[in-house]
Amino acid sequence: MMEQTHATNEISQLPTELESPQGKLVYLYLEAAGSATVDELGQILSMKKIAILSVLNSLSSQDLVEKRGSEYVPSN
Repeated sequence: MMEQTHATNEISQLPTELESPQGKLVYLYLEAAGSATVDELGQILSMKKIAILSVLNSLSSQDLVEKRGSEYVPSN
């Protein structure tokens, strides 16, 4: 049986500009994990790549996430 590990950092409140459930889900995952690639987000959140890219584009345009190399991270 695999043991799950959880980040010990607390997740801050959701930004008020987040309205879509998918946006909230992606943002919360990135806050908890610290970073993820598009493929990782798709696998973990069971979302199609096109949906992930659309959400990340929206979050990026709101300065909530940024791309570092191949990974996306929450903006500070």
